[in-house]
Amino acid sequence: MLDMILAAEAVPALTGIDFGYTLAGVVTGLVVGITGVGGGAVMTPILILLLGVAPATAVATDLWFAAITKLFGAGIHGVGGNIDWQVVRRLWMGSIPVAIIVAILVALNAKPEKVSWLTTAIGVVVLITATGMFLAPILIRRAQANRTADPTRFRHFQAPATIASGGVIGGLVALTSVGAGALGSVAMIALYPFRLTPHRLVATDIAHAIPLAVVAGTGYIVTGLAAGIGIVVDPWMLASMLLGSIPTIIIGSFLARKVRPRGIQLALASVLLFVGVSTIFPMVAH
Repeated sequence: MLDMILAAEAVPALTGIDFGYTLAGVVTGLVVGITGVGGGAVMTPILILLLGVAPATAVATDLWFAAITKLFGAGIHGVGGNIDWQVVRRLWMGSIPVAIIVAILVALNAKPEKVSWLTTAIGVVVLITATGMFLAPILIRRAQANRTADPTRFRHFQAPATIASGGVIGGLVALTSVGAGALGSVAMIALYPFRLTPHRLVATDIAHAIPLAVVAGTGYIVTGLAAGIGIVVDPWMLASMLLGSIPTIIIGSFLARKVRPRGIQLALASVLLFVGVSTIFPMVAH
């Protein structure tokens, strides 16, 4: 991890607002507001592939970007009463402890050794995200069939499976910043096929992601301090991104009540499919 953090430090620090990052924030905020998906899956690959940001800085900065941006989206969705707080609490029971554990392990392992899997891991999670978004209707139908066929067994399975899903998501987010929205949505579709309508799904997913991103983002700050080289979050990059994302996530959150998100999800899944492949195999992007 240290060599990646050192690489991040080698990137010239921003000394003011950069509108390239602002544009990335505009796109990401709008997508997250409408679909609940894309905070990490969209922004992290953009930072790494298109804007040349070192992986550790991209992940750490994106986690705080996602937390602050989604806070505004959750406010809009919460006013509409769409957040299912019982589901959110179950996800937190799994995701927050695992994210803390992963953050501690990363901090303890902050030493001069090559960790070449971070970019690849981001690409793999993005590919899983895209696949889950493509298969969402099939997952819904299968989950509804299981829920109807044996409702008592399904209900007994629902809570522990939600906690376990939260644990997996928490670990992935703490390592890659990807998964809180996209993989969380896939898990909730499978576990709550009737209870979570599309609008409730988006709102619940956004609410779950906020403290998770804060915990994971803090882990990267601790990692930088443990390595003795300071904080890896780039404040000017973060400010530039938020300048674009905060207005558009508010707009997207209002639009989510009026548009069908499936078409946007399919378009986003197609983009993520290319992004995931390009992240794993950089030559594809050239």
